[in-house]
Amino acid sequence: MAAKAKCDSVLMIGFGGPTRADEVRPFLDNVLRGRPIPRERYEDVVHHYELLGGRSPYNELTLRQAEALRAELVKKNASVPVAVGMRNWEPYVGDATRMLAESGARRVLGFIMAAHRSEASFERYQGTVNEARAALGEAAPEFVYPETWHEHPLFIAAAAARTREALARLDFPEQSRARLIFTAHSIPVAIANAGPYVEQLTQSARMVAAELGIDTWQLAYQSRSGGPREPWLEPDINETIRNLDAKTAVVVPIGFLCDHVEVLYDLDIEAAAVAREAGVRMERAPTVGDHPLFVAMMASIVAAHVR
Repeated sequence: MAAKAKCDSVLMIGFGGPTRADEVRPFLDNVLRGRPIPRERYEDVVHHYELLGGRSPYNELTLRQAEALRAELVKKNASVPVAVGMRNWEPYVGDATRMLAESGARRVLGFIMAAHRSEASFERYQGTVNEARAALGEAAPEFVYPETWHEHPLFIAAAAARTREALARLDFPEQSRARLIFTAHSIPVAIANAGPYVEQLTQSARMVAAELGIDTWQLAYQSRSGGPREPWLEPDINETIRNLDAKTAVVVPIGFLCDHVEVLYDLDIEAAAVAREAGVRMERAPTVGDHPLFVAMMASIVAAHVR
């Protein structure tokens, strides 16, 4: 049997975010792509960005992850070009794909920056890549994607390390009494039922809790944006905190790889306010971001595809 062709480049594929205030509305229009959304909800989200300085750190943090990945690949003697492309803002997937093609890339590892798969977090991104390839015609490089990595030991270890950072802010007696709550982006139940999203989230959460030696934990969802008549995944993080049978909560955004508005506003501002009203001390674990263990995980996956 012939050996499988190796990749000669990597494209980290992310959601994207506005980098300054005048980009917020054009960015949201890109995200919505004509889908109807109540004007009130639209303006609420604009206000969320205003509270965070009129920008999102998502692009900056993803570029930082890419730079850390490049450095780690050099250490592994597996260095290849690593580009970043966003689905909803600059640098766009299409531009990044064209640049890779112009530099001679023929087989690209598409590393979608989401650990847990659903149509919204995976297939839509593949669709964006397919559109970019179609625009390039015969010059387009081939794309392949890694296997799921939501259970990868280094991803689990990185998330557990970030959770320990939050636990360390508590006194020892509080640590033992704190309720561990994992969160991820809520999606419509119909989309969730069509893929492994909930199952994979549950597996990741269970493994992180086990790594920490914690038996009791919960999975909640956040950042719902759909109409009230359409069922989305529950329980909501705010209701979970209101009904918590403990006075301390450690919230772990397991479904997010770096901080952006849906972590910085929905958890650090909105959920934190709910916790104060409920008399609950809430500590939020950092996202894995550019934690060395997470970067090492990305590098090990890339190395396996390029060597």
